[in-house]
Amino acid sequence: MGAVPLTLAVEINTTLLALLLVLMLIIGAVGGVLAVRSLTGRSLATAREEGKRQAEQIIAESQNEAEKLRLVAERETLSRKERVDAEIAEAREEIRENERRLAKRDDVLHAKETAALAREQFISSETDNLRQREQELNAREKDIERRAEQVDIELRRVADLTVAQAREQVLQRAEDSMRPELAQVVRKKIEAAEEEAKERALEVVTLAIQRCATDHTSESTTRQVELPSDDMKGRIIGREGRNIRAIEKATGVDIIVDDTPGVIVVSCFDKIRQAVAVESLERLIADGRMHPSRIEEVVEKVREETHDRVMKLGKEAALEVNLGGLHPRVVEAMGKLHYRTSYAQNVLRHSVEVAFLSQLIADQLGLDGKVARRAGFLHDIGKAMDHEMEGGHPAIGMAFARQHGEKEEAVLNAIGGHHADIPATTFYTPIVMAADAISSSRPGARRESMERFVQKMTELQDIAKEQPGVKEAYAVQAGREVRVMVDANQATDDEAYLIAHDIARRISSEMSFPGEIKVTVLRETRAIEIAR
Repeated sequence: MGAVPLTLAVEINTTLLALLLVLMLIIGAVGGVLAVRSLTGRSLATAREEGKRQAEQIIAESQNEAEKLRLVAERETLSRKERVDAEIAEAREEIRENERRLAKRDDVLHAKETAALAREQFISSETDNLRQREQELNAREKDIERRAEQVDIELRRVADLTVAQAREQVLQRAEDSMRPELAQVVRKKIEAAEEEAKERALEVVTLAIQRCATDHTSESTTRQVELPSDDMKGRIIGREGRNIRAIEKATGVDIIVDDTPGVIVVSCFDKIRQAVAVESLERLIADGRMHPSRIEEVVEKVREETHDRVMKLGKEAALEVNLGGLHPRVVEAMGKLHYRTSYAQNVLRHSVEVAFLSQLIADQLGLDGKVARRAGFLHDIGKAMDHEMEGGHPAIGMAFARQHGEKEEAVLNAIGGHHADIPATTFYTPIVMAADAISSSRPGARRESMERFVQKMTELQDIAKEQPGVKEAYAVQAGREVRVMVDANQATDDEAYLIAHDIARRISSEMSFPGEIKVTVLRETRAIEIAR
């Protein structure tokens, strides 16, 4: 700040020195003129007056010039001072801006440092808590072990129990004491599963009901073998049960010998093994020889004959529907369907019916009847092995057919989608679905009576109508689908999904049915206005 006045002083002194030099030059010039005039002989007075007059004129001009130079110097000095002041103000503003930035950066760094300290304190606190809980759990575990040992010792001392018996009682007591906590945990897990996997749960329940519907479980899994007398039961059981164990081991079935006179029961989900076991027992009973080696011999012979019979039935069915080029494993699987029933309807005969019906429908629509017949014939092939694999028979059958040489995409889609498990990509899938429904619901096809059918339809509709907001409910497609109409003023779109879920859950838990039932909830808002 002190350097500016010093500079101005230097500049002013320099200007004054220049003015003095100009004046000295003027005075020297005047003296020279006077000297010249005196040499030329002019009079002294005249020369003096003229020199005085010229000197005054020169002095006046010099003063004017000096005044002009002074004004210029002042203006330049003021201009420079203003520029210097502006530069100083700008420098000060820049310094203040830098100070503000530094202060803001300091605030940010302080906030980060505070957050880091808080996080470090939280982690340290949580570590201490975890360490403390670990110590408490270890102490509790040791206390439980000590108490268990004391209880074990006390039980053996008081009741004279073995170690195994004492352990069993201790475990039973622990289970009883923790039952409320276990129930609470199970409830929470179930609620979480219902929230996170509703579709998977519904699929599993539907699959379980499809495989284990109570209305036809007994007829599909058990068969009775008549005995000539009740004495034959003892021979079938054998000494210490060796004969019955040999039969069960060789055939893979369960033999039930109870107090029912004149019969024994063969139980198995696999109809082929069940048929082998029944025929083997009939032959052994007729022959009279009953011992393990004879049992194995007869079972093996019957199994070979049954396999030949299965292949013959499959070839005859394929020949009946005029289909060639089928893989031997596919022919064998179709032959196995002769031993599979659904509500007493033979699945192989059902497949033949669906094949012809599919062809008729396709021909009427101008499509390829041969492709439709092939798709209808193979649509239930998954039922030949669905008891051995996880999943529904449409998906199992589709994978099996593709694995064994089926290349036609329309046929594969019809097999996998005839129960709407996957989207239909061709016209042949809905054709097979229609033919399947016609074959299943025709009079006499299945054992279900008309009264039972009407009762089932009514029960489906009643379950749907009991839901809040439902106006009407209709069972369609022979009970395979329920269409529900809800009031748009009482239920939103989101609530419509919940209504569908609740209806499906109630149907799964309260009714017995094969396959699956589709629940469709319709919510409609109508805006009506009359133009006049």
